Amino acid sequence: MAGGWAKDGAVQDQIDSTIEDGVNEVRRRLQQQGPGLTECEECGETIPEARRKAIAGGRLCVDCQAERDRTQAHSAGYNRRGSKDSQLR
Repeated sequence: MAGGWAKDGAVQDQIDSTIEDGVNEVRRRLQQQGPGLTECEECGETIPEARRKAIAGGRLCVDCQAERDRTQAHSAGYNRRGSKDSQLR
């Protein structure tokens, strides 16, 4: 039951979309498993052997991984609910 301008089932659609995003993120991470690279797939810099041993399937150097983590951290906090409380902040 939706109210106001929302269509029926809107809440369930939001829940389904959030779950789908989570599943897609996990699938993307699983695809990165396997043998690690000796060179970063983004910048081409050599990945140190210690990092390759510490992180199985590592494909990025420390700098590129840090940048990716910063980028993903910003998108992780998105509030799909659009509740009145979140709109007032």
